[in-house]
Amino acid sequence: MFTLRRKPLTIPSADQALPGRPDPIPTGTHHFVNGAALKGPYPEGSEKALFALGCFWGAERKFWELPGVTVTAVGYVAGSTPNPTYEEVCSGRTGHAEAVLVVFDPKQMSYGDLLKTFFESHDPTQGMRQGNDVGTQYRSGIYYFSDAQRREAEAARATYQQALAARGFGAITTEILPAPEFYFAEDYHQQYLAKNPAGYCGIGGIGVSCPIGSGVTA
Repeated sequence: MFTLRRKPLTIPSADQALPGRPDPIPTGTHHFVNGAALKGPYPEGSEKALFALGCFWGAERKFWELPGVTVTAVGYVAGSTPNPTYEEVCSGRTGHAEAVLVVFDPKQMSYGDLLKTFFESHDPTQGMRQGNDVGTQYRSGIYYFSDAQRREAEAARATYQQALAARGFGAITTEILPAPEFYFAEDYHQQYLAKNPAGYCGIGGIGVSCPIGSGVTA
């Protein structure tokens, strides 16, 4: 059991991280909202996106409500501990961020529009926190599955930085990295706000529109 104490605000190195376990932790099998298989197989022609933007309960809902999104799931990424539990991630000793996996139909929803939702749904300038949620697990991140996604993400970050600077905000701290292994979170976290409509949601934007997104592809 972890005791209540000040969490570290730096990501631990691999040799400092908790050891984890060789096997995946139990999770859900189907999306609570639409019944889709969380781990696939996904519809033919689907693409994946992966984002971290604070507490994943509210972040996931932002994406499952979008047209063209067929599956969402929450989990842990970009840390060192294999197959971590929620309690381990919350300790700050695994290095993971809370993240949302988004499976989408590129004919209905562009990656650029997902990036727009990502940036407008949180404050990407806060470093290791989102509002009152403090810790490395709440950092902002975009994890790309292709070089095309990387280019779009970097361009979107630069464009939004200009918009934020014009409104007096500081530097964006969003990390952009190749998609790491996605560890599915426990079942009760999956689509949490659909299961618990009055549950906590710490996700909220800062009122600055992100001037990107080009609609669907033909």
